Amino acid sequence: MKRISSRTTFVSKRIFPLLWFGMLALIVLGPLLSGGAKEDPAFLVFPVLMAGVAFIFFRKVLWDLVDEVYDCGSFLLVRKAGEEDSIPLANIMNVSVSNFQNPPRITLRLIRPCRFGNDVAFLPIKPFTFNPFAKSQIGEDLIKRVYEVRTASLT
Repeated sequence: MKRISSRTTFVSKRIFPLLWFGMLALIVLGPLLSGGAKEDPAFLVFPVLMAGVAFIFFRKVLWDLVDEVYDCGSFLLVRKAGEEDSIPLANIMNVSVSNFQNPPRITLRLIRPCRFGNDVAFLPIKPFTFNPFAKSQIGEDLIKRVYEVRTASLT
């Protein structure tokens, strides 16, 4: 059993949004407490818009991530919020790798839904490299193995 998900998932899912919304709260509270917001209430519009856009972004890109993914050979062991499920490679319809996103993200589209739904997304372990266009080795390996499982079942 080999871990293929990044250990920074907790920081990305929990700490970064907390810092983001905390900084926005400080930006808004400063003028509110000093009375500056009474002179120019339009000042509050931009931070509120930033909070709304960030909430939608975090919900779509970060908060749907599973916590841990382990490669167990013929299946993946997935954990999220204290629950776990195993996903056979034969149950994976598609492996989508977003290399041009930081951090990179792998999304597995399943044939039959697992405990976490039809799509399982995680942040793969990313080796340090100077090449920003390098492909995810974990993603490429999963694509190849899922293809091999599917073609083996056809013959």
